[in-house]
Amino acid sequence: MILLYNILLTIVIIIGAPFLGLAVIFSEKRRKTFFHRLGITGIPEDIKKCSLNDNKPIWIHALSVGEAISAVPLVKELKNRFVDKKILFSVSTATGFEIANKLLSKYSEGCFLFPYDFNFSIKRIAGEIDPALVIIVESDIWPNFLFNMKKRNIPVFLVNARLSNRSFKGYKLISGIMKPLFLSFKKICAQTDEDASRFRQLGIPDNNIIVTGNIKFDQDVIPFSETEAVDLKKNLGLESSRKIIVAGSTHEDEEAILIDAFSKIKKEFPDSFFVIVPRDPMRAGNVLNMTKSCGHSAVTLNDLENEGPKNDIDVLIIDRIGILGMLYAVADIAFIGGSLKNFGGHNPLEPAAYAKPLLFGPFMSDFVQISNMLLDSGGAMKVNDGKELFEKVSILLVDSVKADEMGRNAFNLFNSCKGAVEEILNIIVD
Repeated sequence: MILLYNILLTIVIIIGAPFLGLAVIFSEKRRKTFFHRLGITGIPEDIKKCSLNDNKPIWIHALSVGEAISAVPLVKELKNRFVDKKILFSVSTATGFEIANKLLSKYSEGCFLFPYDFNFSIKRIAGEIDPALVIIVESDIWPNFLFNMKKRNIPVFLVNARLSNRSFKGYKLISGIMKPLFLSFKKICAQTDEDASRFRQLGIPDNNIIVTGNIKFDQDVIPFSETEAVDLKKNLGLESSRKIIVAGSTHEDEEAILIDAFSKIKKEFPDSFFVIVPRDPMRAGNVLNMTKSCGHSAVTLNDLENEGPKNDIDVLIIDRIGILGMLYAVADIAFIGGSLKNFGGHNPLEPAAYAKPLLFGPFMSDFVQISNMLLDSGGAMKVNDGKELFEKVSILLVDSVKADEMGRNAFNLFNSCKGAVEEILNIIVD
């Protein structure tokens, strides 16, 4: 199987080489990371030094921002349990690398970008790290990587594992390829019984799968006092009476719907203030232009900090990563982006952790269990389009008692489902 995979990979690279070359030349991000991920320049020296003695490091890998944030409580608890063990953390995207560096610097010896899945790239970087074990968070499964770990007798754990309905259907079509990959893991720690059942249907035996729950429930909540909330509002030029609606991790195609809904909300509730946090902060300029074209007084966070607070602003566009939690903490209502269009949604537990009433669209396929639990608990409401978003937000702005009750329900659910990290660590230690 691995031979066929590498033959196909070589063919794809040969065909795509001209386009790949142009992408590297014209993208500053890719230019900076290309040779490192290719394995030519190797890994940074400070990370390489972690493997110079017999105390081999633990290598944890996450795909991007969401998975990196999810991994924080796991990395933190690993470090608490194994004080003398070095922990290395890799991600596959530039934004993931930025957030991992910010959140994990206290608990890991270094972060780096995951190598491309070429055999020579994996061999070079895996040889330099020489880990004691590997933990992959949720997904990002690569054949050459798993094959090389198996050849080196390095145990690999897949934790917080999930299979969305779409992924499951796709994997079933190529089960002959996927089954050997999943069998490469020493253990698969599934989020839910349904995820475990789907792994079994792909041919993975029961003794390879354990349901541990979702580590997102174990995420740390950064304390945010009422005084800090008031100070943040002042820095944004907002009076304490203004109602803040935060739309987090939004995507292209749904932002126009959100802005249109807010235009209607603004007419009914003039004191409302809208914060849009694009999933990709590089798109902030486009979102700003779109917002202004709809007649709103809008500004990016960077411009606001440079120019000072303005009382006439009604929409703030966030052009950086790492502050969404703080914004949810001061929000009156939270909307989960990536859910009005088919992007799979984003983590609704972030606002739930701050006891905020939350709304999301019909497309929450990446968070099916959590979103259903929030709906059942009365901590969230689903909206199918911009019209319903306007209606539900209006209800919450009018009825503060209902909004507070929803927030408490969301927080109580978040607080009652912890323990996945402990389960996973017990499995790894065992």
